[in-house]
Amino acid sequence: MTGYDAVVYDLDGTLVELDVDWDAVAVDVRETYHRADVEPPGDGLWGMLEAASDVGLATDVESAIAAHEHDGARTSTRLAHADELLERSLPAGVCSLNCEQACRIALEEHALTPAVDAVVGRDTVATWKPDPEPLLATVRRLDADPDRALFVGDSARDQRTAERAGVDFEYVGAGPSGV
Repeated sequence: MTGYDAVVYDLDGTLVELDVDWDAVAVDVRETYHRADVEPPGDGLWGMLEAASDVGLATDVESAIAAHEHDGARTSTRLAHADELLERSLPAGVCSLNCEQACRIALEEHALTPAVDAVVGRDTVATWKPDPEPLLATVRRLDADPDRALFVGDSARDQRTAERAGVDFEYVGAGPSGV
């Protein structure tokens, strides 16, 4: 990580593995649509989240997803890159597709909070990954420039986010996984 002024990590799949059954989350979100007598735009969780604001369900859908994430953060598993985070000498942040509070819960559960200088979740700024703004907001909170920061993540979405933000990217493993 020489040559960088800051490092930003994705959370789920990078620092921790949230204990979330994403299929169950999708079922709950579909139920939120059905209770409002609104046809969901499909079965995909992220598609339903993206469409929620258009049909007046953003708050309810976000709450349904966040409840699962909060619980899953409390029972999450710490991953090897968490040790790297603790050993780093650079300012560090977390930029996640998970809600900010779930990020904070997971960081606290695994004693990582003191090593993290900025947290940006799905609900911290107006857009979420792969839009570049969440990553750029994290980099700004670390008082770094995008061209002097590194984003470490586990998914193709993370890589696209970094490319769009003009931030160098590194996979946590051999290549993309997950969302």
